Amino acid sequence: MQLMGILRLRMDSLRRKIVIGYGAVATLVIALSAFSLIETRLLAEQITNGERVHQFFGIALEIRRFEKNHFLYAQEADRDENRAYVAQGRRLLAEHGTSFAAVASPQHIGAMLLALENYDRLMSARAPGKRDAVGDARLRQAGKEIVTIAEEWSRTERGILQQQLDSHRRWLLGSIAALVILVVAVGQMLAWRVARPLRELEDNMAAVAEGRLAKLDLGLQDREIASLTTAFNHVLEQLETRQGQLLRSEKLAALGTLLSGVAHELNNPLSNISTSCEILAEEIAAAKVGACLPAERNPRQTESGTAFHKELLEQIDAETWRARRIVRSLLDYARDRTFRREAVPLAPLIEESLRLVRGRIPALVSVDVDVGSGFVLAGDKQRLQQAIFNLVGNAIDALEGAGELRIAARPARGAYPADALVFGADDAREPRIEIEISDNGHGIDAATLPRIFDPFFTTKEVGHGLGLGLFIVYEIVEEHGGSVAVKSLPGKGTSFILRLPAEDIAA
Repeated sequence: MQLMGILRLRMDSLRRKIVIGYGAVATLVIALSAFSLIETRLLAEQITNGERVHQFFGIALEIRRFEKNHFLYAQEADRDENRAYVAQGRRLLAEHGTSFAAVASPQHIGAMLLALENYDRLMSARAPGKRDAVGDARLRQAGKEIVTIAEEWSRTERGILQQQLDSHRRWLLGSIAALVILVVAVGQMLAWRVARPLRELEDNMAAVAEGRLAKLDLGLQDREIASLTTAFNHVLEQLETRQGQLLRSEKLAALGTLLSGVAHELNNPLSNISTSCEILAEEIAAAKVGACLPAERNPRQTESGTAFHKELLEQIDAETWRARRIVRSLLDYARDRTFRREAVPLAPLIEESLRLVRGRIPALVSVDVDVGSGFVLAGDKQRLQQAIFNLVGNAIDALEGAGELRIAARPARGAYPADALVFGADDAREPRIEIEISDNGHGIDAATLPRIFDPFFTTKEVGHGLGLGLFIVYEIVEEHGGSVAVKSLPGKGTSFILRLPAEDIAA
């Protein structure tokens, strides 16, 4: 367990993994090099020993050659040369006995030394110019045995050298194969331990970019990956903070626009309340004057007068609640809060949103709402309301004072229309509600259409918007896990189609 802990500690870094992998390859290369040097040294020693064995075989042949010359020409010089080679052979065996150990046992080497000594004695005993058939035969037989044994040693040594060469060749090929296998294994290990975390990091980044993850949480121990994950999550937090600031900035800008319309909307109920209060005050004053008159001469004390007063009070109460709803809607919109998913009935949401922007709608712009009461969204009411505000506001601007604004809702079925440009991923497996906000204004040209959701992109004049309205619409739709499509033709109007998660869809 302690060893596994050490290995785990040492493998907690991509750099260490790479260093360990290359270290293993370098260790094997060094080991193979060392073994190759050792094998080469042994092979060189074997070649040196083989040279001495071959040298002894050559000496044996020279002994026989000068023996033959001495028999043919009976010259003393040939016998001296013969005895010199015999002495050289004896000295070679005595000084380099270990070189012959691979081809002959110590007993055989000793026997060869005795054979050389016996041959030298026979050669010394032969008298020049005299023939001794028995002695000559013994001398020739002794020489033949020396040559035969030397030749056998030479042949054995060549076989041993060939075996060593074959063994060295096999060992070298095996070492190369082992090195290749190790390199492949190290490569696979690095691919698994290094490329896999990077691949997971890439997949998680793609998931974050697509909105399927809010932050990276890989659970990997590699310091580089952990550091990169921390830095990336910090960037995501900063982007989320900046996005929230942009959202609040756009909301403040929208609030400034809404306030003029809300002021107009509040003037109507307040004016009605004021008028009803004045009439009621006049009625009360008149009732006091007529209090001294008989009942039959005071018409304000009749039942019709009481009903009229009651109607005025009901109007005051209704207009008060109307003003209260307007103020509450404005406060709900202005309140800053975190994302909260809840059931949001769509029809009241549209009605409330239009109530707040009604002051912005010109008299020549007609609003057609076709939203059933059974549609309920699963989302954040405040954010959904802001998306509707932004789209309705864009439609009002596109109409330029006259035209038709239409809001419709229906269950989402099938794909978007073929002529619509889709932004975001549409999950057809979950129930969706499709909200279409369209106008018959000036439309959007084909070159501008793909960029309408880019932040700070606007076709309006300077001072008439930051280019964040549609960007925030897309962010809100994406935050809810929905998608948005847009259809537009210059001069024929624009349609925005939102597909948002449904809490419930009535039949």
